[in-house]
Amino acid sequence: MGARRPGRRWRGIRVTAPEGTRPTRSGPSAGRGGDRRPARPPLDRPRRAAYEAVAAVHRDDAFANLVLPTILREEGLFGRDAAFATELTYGTLRNLGTLDAILTDAAGRDVARIDPPVRDALRLGAYQLLHTRVPAHAAVSSTVDLVRSVAPGATGFANAVLREVSSRDADAWVAKLAPPMETDPVGHLALAYSHPQWIVRAFSEALGGDLGETARLLIEDNERPPVHLCARPGLIDPIELADQVGGAPGAFSPYAVYLPGGAPGDIPAVADGRAHVQDEGSQLVAAALAAAPLDGPDGRWLDLCAGPGGKAGLLGALAAQRGARVTAVEVAEHRARLVSLATRDLPVAVLTMDGRDVGSDPKVPEQHFDRVLVDAPCTGLGSLRRRPESRWRRQPSDLPPLTRLQRELLGAALRAVRPGGLVAYVTCSPHTVETHVTVTEAARRSGVPVDFVDARPLLPAGMPGLGDGPTVQLWPHRHGTDAMFLAVLRRG
Repeated sequence: MGARRPGRRWRGIRVTAPEGTRPTRSGPSAGRGGDRRPARPPLDRPRRAAYEAVAAVHRDDAFANLVLPTILREEGLFGRDAAFATELTYGTLRNLGTLDAILTDAAGRDVARIDPPVRDALRLGAYQLLHTRVPAHAAVSSTVDLVRSVAPGATGFANAVLREVSSRDADAWVAKLAPPMETDPVGHLALAYSHPQWIVRAFSEALGGDLGETARLLIEDNERPPVHLCARPGLIDPIELADQVGGAPGAFSPYAVYLPGGAPGDIPAVADGRAHVQDEGSQLVAAALAAAPLDGPDGRWLDLCAGPGGKAGLLGALAAQRGARVTAVEVAEHRARLVSLATRDLPVAVLTMDGRDVGSDPKVPEQHFDRVLVDAPCTGLGSLRRRPESRWRRQPSDLPPLTRLQRELLGAALRAVRPGGLVAYVTCSPHTVETHVTVTEAARRSGVPVDFVDARPLLPAGMPGLGDGPTVQLWPHRHGTDAMFLAVLRRG
């Protein structure tokens, strides 16, 4: 028999086949009596890359947007192969709740009882069967090959489960498994559109109980979002940037450009600091603070929670045009370094400190700043389309410590701003506890006179669906942005 080649392994998956032949079956009886056949081809690299990304998310609490590019680069995947691996990874993670319900039914056991490597492979296979144009036979056979590499004894089980999954399309599975919309609308929407029930309930409350609009939001959350670039004012014109990248100017932000594809880091304007990657909604709320009318001096701006630096970069570019300077505060050292990189050559001073410590550092005194941005840490429920794993990691129990931190940071901002100055409170979450409740409570507890400024006129004219004011909630399904919340306060 020919010698087995050493074979490179990718975290436990053999990616080269043995020389010549191998047993047809796994387990103790495999290969009995010399039963051999030609080796199967190695696992195809896009599916293997997607599996490794999904497994890392569940095994290591990794973030898909960080781990997947590394895997694609190490595997040498580009173009269509990279796009396919990306679609499998993000699609599987977005649809995880619904896929798990279907796999539980198809397997006849709770998906939590399936070994993690097999479970992640089955999730990828089920996604291909129900949400892609991959032929059923190819989705089943490729997934069984994947299971053979990670858990050889489970190939028969995987084959049976996937064939049961393939017996219905996605709509038929939802019809079978989801509770009736009439009696349990939240449960129905959660399973149909793969969101935890508590998040569906929070979205519905923020949308005034409109279940139809809630469904549209959930659908949009499951779509792949475009990459938005921010053309830094004074450094590059957005039309020029759009021409350079083959993209289109944004619908609302005067600095936004929609990138049609490719790696943003390869764009010269991004590499040299004339532009950066930033959701259009984040651009709008930062620009709104700079646009708000202000009496008196206007040269000292503060970004109280600056990491990783997108909003500080835009504010710094705007400040440079107006002779102002920005102090950017970030508590985490590694994120403070990112802010420094994002704001190089701009009038931005970066401080590594806790934003709640306003007044304890002479560089951040009380009643000193003209404009203050509080981009508070939050659940991130407004960016679930960009971070699909977050919807399954966040829990209602995360809210109390976060909202306490949000109130403390907003209180610090109201101490930092001078009388007559402005504070913008921003979260990437539409949860009313993180938005209206936090702002109202922080203003009440601040001990200083505070007036709400109507934020709607601070956004571009003609933007639809901005509500009754004075705060603004942006939405993916209404505006094509992350679900950013904005409240603007003026200290009396």
